[in-house]
Amino acid sequence: MACFPRPLRFWTALLLTTYWCGVHVSPALAGLAPSRTSGLTQVASVRDADLIAVQRVLEHEVVAQKLRDYGVSPEQARLRVASLSDAELHQLASATKGLPTGGDGVGALISVLIIILLIIVILKLLNREIVIR
Repeated sequence: MACFPRPLRFWTALLLTTYWCGVHVSPALAGLAPSRTSGLTQVASVRDADLIAVQRVLEHEVVAQKLRDYGVSPEQARLRVASLSDAELHQLASATKGLPTGGDGVGALISVLIIILLIIVILKLLNREIVIR
C-alpha cells in the first residue's frame, strides 16, 4: 500500500463505492423475446403437430431398427402413419410423448459412485474410520 498515496486510495475507493452502489440501484431491464414461426416449423392443425411428433419418433435409430426387425421398412411405416385417422394419430402421438428418453444407466451409476467417494473423503477428513464387513 505504500506505493499508492493516501488521496489516490481514498478517491479510488470512493469512485468504486459510488459505481457499485449505482449498479445495484439501477433497474434491470428484461423482457420476453417475441416468438416467430419459421417456415420449417409451421403447424397448421393438431393433426400436423401429431404427425410431426410421430415422424420424429420414427426417425430414431432404435425405433427404425425395431421396425426393420419386424420386417417393416421406414417408408411403409411413414405411409401407414399418414393413412391413420385423426383419433388414431393423436393416440399414437400421445403415447410417444409419455415414453422415457431411455439410457443405459451409466450416468446414474457414475453419480452413485461419486456420492460414495465424496462420503469416504469427508469421513477421512473427519478422521473417522471406515470399516466394511
